[in-house]
Amino acid sequence: MTKQRCQVVVAGAGPVGTVMATLLARAGIDTVLLEAGQTCAEDLRASTFHPPTLEMLDQIGITPTLLERGLKAPVYHWRDRQSGESVVFDLSELSDITRYPYRIQCEQYHLSNALAAGLETSPQADVRFGTRLLSFEQDDTGVTVFAEAATEVERIRCDWLIGTDGANSLVRKWLGIEFDGFTYPEKFLCLTTKTELADHLSNLALVNYVSDPQEWLVLLRVPSLWRVLVPTDDATPDAQLLGDAAKDAIFDRLIGNGASVMTEHRTLYRVHQRVAKSFTEGRVILIGDAAHLNNPLGGFGMNSGVHDAFDLFGEIEPVIRNGASAERIARFDRRRRTVTHAFTQAQSIQNMEYIKVGNGEAHKQRRADLQSICADDGKRRAYLMRQAMFESLAQAAEIN
Repeated sequence: MTKQRCQVVVAGAGPVGTVMATLLARAGIDTVLLEAGQTCAEDLRASTFHPPTLEMLDQIGITPTLLERGLKAPVYHWRDRQSGESVVFDLSELSDITRYPYRIQCEQYHLSNALAAGLETSPQADVRFGTRLLSFEQDDTGVTVFAEAATEVERIRCDWLIGTDGANSLVRKWLGIEFDGFTYPEKFLCLTTKTELADHLSNLALVNYVSDPQEWLVLLRVPSLWRVLVPTDDATPDAQLLGDAAKDAIFDRLIGNGASVMTEHRTLYRVHQRVAKSFTEGRVILIGDAAHLNNPLGGFGMNSGVHDAFDLFGEIEPVIRNGASAERIARFDRRRRTVTHAFTQAQSIQNMEYIKVGNGEAHKQRRADLQSICADDGKRRAYLMRQAMFESLAQAAEIN
């Protein structure tokens, strides 16, 4: 068993883990980044970068890459599928407070891959793909991490362990921290296609939340593909939901002639609203999906995880550097858990309620609410600030 020493181990090389490791390494902190896969995962989950996230990522020099590889999406629509009417919001209205008054539509793996490549050239970082965290033990002075590599089990002694290992976080499970919340009853199906949906649907934005009492949709454009997210019946077998007949039926209803639509990916997954009871225990810290999960309506998940990383870095760097009080880590926990409950969970649940409307007066009222917000300058700006996540960061800044 190889024995090693570093200041911080980061478990998980997704977007949040690579951001965290980059912040630490750039500050001269010896960091080991562990990833069970042979590369950063190229999954289809997150694809939206909000304005304040782009501002944060500019601090580590990665925003130009996202601008180059992604699509600028200042406008997004809340659409009514039956009538075809849209309530339109435009982030360009926030150009007085941000140099990025738009979303960038870009798959999250572009961020992870670019940062991991940078870390592999950093003298302060040690990136270990194909190395899976097995367990850890902590005491008053540090954490001993056991990780499985191709030919041996490694024993790494560190001052801090940061779990960025996703929804099924082994770090969180070893800590025994409760993951409170609920799971939506339906499964969510994500289909990607090179078929240009804008040729079939008029006035389509790059980001569209489409309400309908029978089958709501999210239609998102990334550089080479359209992503179509739909709910499915939990009682239907997965193989049937992923089959050609189901795909054809979805596109028949959406644009017609579904059999002619070719898909690049078909992904089925559960969606959760959950928050860990604590983001910290001793010298072990959880951020990103390891600490909180929410539905994809609004694109808050990855963005809030990146915000976790920057917030945590601001607190842990002086603790590591000059022995500042560990109370700073407790402050991080208070701040991020409070904001996760008050904003990320609450707003993503509300967004889901807007899109999952039924028939009748409730549908009409929610539609009227959005139209009222859009028509009022003050309400519309407040709404844009909230959906773009500026409000959540302002809330966090007030928590000590």
